[in-house]
Amino acid sequence: MRTLTQEEKDLLSPVFWEIDIDKIDKSDFDSHKKYVIERILQYGMTEHVSWMLKNFSENDITDAVKSSRIIDRRTANYWSLHYGINKNEILCFTKQSEMSNSMF
Repeated sequence: MRTLTQEEKDLLSPVFWEIDIDKIDKSDFDSHKKYVIERILQYGMTEHVSWMLKNFSENDITDAVKSSRIIDRRTANYWSLHYGINKNEILCFTKQSEMSNSMF
């Protein structure tokens, strides 16, 4: 079990603002890959994405993009182009918007 370095904690704390980052180790991030990847894709900056790309496999990232209920369409579109993911495989492109059934 590898602990996060202080540099990693400082880097990631803005993305995981609701978590006490000092109580987290690398195995926590490994066991919650989808959550970590979604948060970085949706709220992260370039340096967070660089960290993600070094710490998670392409398969981990594409699985998160495909099944995420958190990332927005713009983010999903970017990563679909980056990894060549068919948009029909991405949840946010295939589920009907709840707002489309609204009267307003």
